[in-house]
Amino acid sequence: MNWWQLHGNGVISAIVFSLVGLVTFGLFFWMLPKLLPFSLKKEILEDENTALGIVIGAIVLGMAFIIGHAIS
Repeated sequence: MNWWQLHGNGVISAIVFSLVGLVTFGLFFWMLPKLLPFSLKKEILEDENTALGIVIGAIVLGMAFIIGHAIS
């Protein structure tokens, strides 16, 4: 048996699940500003709202962890 016969299915599964996770995360990241009742760009860039940046970062990390665990 060669390496591909032993590990090929695992490699293909990892690639597919990685792509599914990236697409799901991309959709979430695209939807997030549309769900918020204020302009995310204005609050972070113009008003320099550091607290909002930290909260949004925590939300993004949380979604990344959830998606990662869901597909593994």
